[in-house]
Amino acid sequence: MYNDKPLDARLAAWLVYPLRDTAVTPNHLTSARLLAGVVACALLATGEPGPANAGALFLVLSNFLDHTDGELARITGKTSKFGHYYDLASDAVVDILLFAGIGFGLMHGPLGTGALFMGILAGVSVAAIFQLRLMISNITGKFQIEQPNIGLFEIEDVFYLMPLITFFGLLQPFLVIAVIGAPVFALWTLRQYLRCKRERN
Repeated sequence: MYNDKPLDARLAAWLVYPLRDTAVTPNHLTSARLLAGVVACALLATGEPGPANAGALFLVLSNFLDHTDGELARITGKTSKFGHYYDLASDAVVDILLFAGIGFGLMHGPLGTGALFMGILAGVSVAAIFQLRLMISNITGKFQIEQPNIGLFEIEDVFYLMPLITFFGLLQPFLVIAVIGAPVFALWTLRQYLRCKRERN
């Protein structure tokens, strides 16, 4: 149902609707999301305030584009297994590079080389989350896996706050929170997977 969608997904559906009869495909939008995300991660990895602020804006764009491919696929009926896996892989790549890039950029600060290890740990945890979500979708047959949410906002919407995080120089506490929160979320997703597996059996 439309009313059950998060706020950014509703906006994405409205914006991509005019593309329904064009040559633009959902995979084109996934590629745009991936490109914007990689640029964001590269800029954040510099550790410099200016590029980091620009990277944060690219990350917001990437996160929003992540909703457009699925919405266009549903509007046009162009859903596919390849598109589904491409979307999941793009999500994993961007999120892993994001945390690793932030860690790399913070290596010359108080956290030292530990920042890179923290970024890698957070990134690996995110990779585990995406793998588990893929395994859940294989069990349930659903393309979309429910995420924790508060009203019209999902947990991944925290990335929309990245421009504020970089502007106020809060990347270090953000990384600390991520290295704690990502493994916890991975365990929560593992619990979901085990529950789905039990229900199937």
